[in-house]
Amino acid sequence: KDVILPAQEKTNRSRSLHVWSAGCSTGEEAYTAVMVMKEYFALCPGWDYRTLATDLSTRALQSAARGVYPEESLAGLPPQWRHRYFRRQSGGCALSDEIRREVIFRQLNLMEPFPFHTPFDLIFCRNVMIYFSQEARDSLVARFRDALKPGGYLFIGHSETIPHNATGLRYIEPSIYQKGP
Repeated sequence: KDVILPAQEKTNRSRSLHVWSAGCSTGEEAYTAVMVMKEYFALCPGWDYRTLATDLSTRALQSAARGVYPEESLAGLPPQWRHRYFRRQSGGCALSDEIRREVIFRQLNLMEPFPFHTPFDLIFCRNVMIYFSQEARDSLVARFRDALKPGGYLFIGHSETIPHNATGLRYIEPSIYQKGP
């Protein structure tokens, strides 16, 4: 939020941000991305941001769409976000409709062709590629690169690596890569 969003603010003339959480599981990452963008862009109005979250598991997607999480899973969020965006209920903490409606959940097998026509500014695929063969990872990274806008960012898991020079993506720092202009 301190580097990527200010960079987008300076270079993104359309003032729209398309985000994809690939392998979203139960949605925490996608919802956190929405909260970060909502807080950041509150200070610079006029931005449109869209978040797509995909997973192969229909069970995970159903859980994500409900947006109810155990209270202990919110420990990493700032206290003001927990207060502003969640309400306690039996069985956990429910995410506000204000945030839930900002994420579109869809089922998608990452090994199949991507059905998207609009490129993304940010793609999160964290802790997913560890389950694939090296050949499948290489193919997936190439398809993520092709799905990014020029200057867009790919975020991967801390335990995952991709070759720095073989991907068409520039290494920024551990787990963060950027597509060239």
